[in-house]
Amino acid sequence: SGPPVDMAFTVLEEFNLRGALPLAQKLLPDIAIQLDLMLATDTPDMEARGETVLGGGPGISLYSFHGRGTLNGVIPHPAMVDLFERVAKAENIPLQRSAQVGVLTDLSYVQLVGEGVASVDMGFPMRYSHSARELCDLGDLVSLAQLLLAALGQIGPKFSLNRDDYT
Repeated sequence: SGPPVDMAFTVLEEFNLRGALPLAQKLLPDIAIQLDLMLATDTPDMEARGETVLGGGPGISLYSFHGRGTLNGVIPHPAMVDLFERVAKAENIPLQRSAQVGVLTDLSYVQLVGEGVASVDMGFPMRYSHSARELCDLGDLVSLAQLLLAALGQIGPKFSLNRDDYT
């Protein structure tokens, strides 16, 4: 059996990230996996922002930065990137890579809790975020769930968070 897993469904991310941060401060996790949307950039108005497409599978964020004021972003822990890329390949799940400016999730500050939390933002492509007609591909959601379950199964007593193991 592996380490304990705490799962949280939070709200208020859009209001100063009040959702997950208090919980992380209480739990002091070693690892945090944030599940959220990833901006689909396969419409004419979004083409310059990336290559994330609906129906292309789940996504992993390799960089995010809000870009306004003191709001930061996330550069994921290399152990988490390695885990999800390795598992996606083994499970034959397409994994899209994303890097975005103007994006902020709860993980932006959860990663700084305690002595630091090995973190990664995972998600599903979605068009028209924050509108009345948000759109995603159900296949991407199913693939994300399969990837998450398979990746969690790989986190056990021998799972290393030592950055030197991933250089």
